Amino acid sequence: MTSEIISTSPHPMDSILVRRLKFAFDQVPTSDLVWSRTHPDFSIFINALGVHVPHFERFLVAVLREIRDEKNGDLASPQLVKDVQAIIGQEAYHAFNFEAWTRRLNAHYLRLPAIDAHAKNYFLRALETGSRKFKVGFVAGYETFTFLAGMIILDRYDQYMRDADPTIRALWVWHQVEEVEHGAVAFDVYKACYGEHEWYRRQMVLLAFMHIVWETFKCYAEMIRVEGYYRKPWRAIKAWFFFARFGFDLGYAALPVLSASYHPRTHPLCNEQQNEVALAWRSWTAAGADAHNLSNENVVQMLAAHELSLEPETSTV
Repeated sequence: MTSEIISTSPHPMDSILVRRLKFAFDQVPTSDLVWSRTHPDFSIFINALGVHVPHFERFLVAVLREIRDEKNGDLASPQLVKDVQAIIGQEAYHAFNFEAWTRRLNAHYLRLPAIDAHAKNYFLRALETGSRKFKVGFVAGYETFTFLAGMIILDRYDQYMRDADPTIRALWVWHQVEEVEHGAVAFDVYKACYGEHEWYRRQMVLLAFMHIVWETFKCYAEMIRVEGYYRKPWRAIKAWFFFARFGFDLGYAALPVLSASYHPRTHPLCNEQQNEVALAWRSWTAAGADAHNLSNENVVQMLAAHELSLEPETSTV
């Protein structure tokens, strides 16, 4: 699916909704852990990326709660306080679900629990020993990439997950839509607290990128080993090429972030540009559809309903 500009649509960051979803991962068969039949390498990559993500999300929730609750703090804007509360709600549900999915993965990839535990301890130590400035900056740096990954993945929906397990596809579409919705909040918090320290923000962006790549690399290497990729060298080369290409695309998309005039709402991937899958999913779930399941048939219905909603109304005499 490709993004298209729809002038009547609001900006994707205009509304941050807390959708209280809890997915039933026990319904996902072991054969579907590599859950995208369209792009198995993407499945493994995004599974690997998702292992350390809930630990960051717990870190984010704790840091932003501290900032929110400070007396005479830096969050003078009532709208920013409201947005902080919304991102806390969204990320708490993200963390709950990704921890549950990682438990399924840990049972299959036997070296993964140790990597998972190390990732968790990193954020626990950072929360305990990091300075206020580091914690706020690291959250803002990390959220740079969760937002950008959301845009990239949704824009490549057909390429990555056109045919996929309905539960895990539903998990990732939900997650990516919400990462885009709250994609400016951590940035705005950093600006409110340390807006004059622009170079530090850039350093945190680079640190977050390196940390994301390293944590994902460790999990990805274990997963493709267990899946037998190294028994077929060309398959392993192809998998690592995908890893490198996605990392490059994510890093390249972050270049505008280093500008002093940058704001997430005006990123070239975002602006008023809306992804049709995201738009359709928001409308579909708002109308009462079950967001826990996204079968191939559901996607067809969801997109068809969205296309119908864009057709101009005709009047009758």
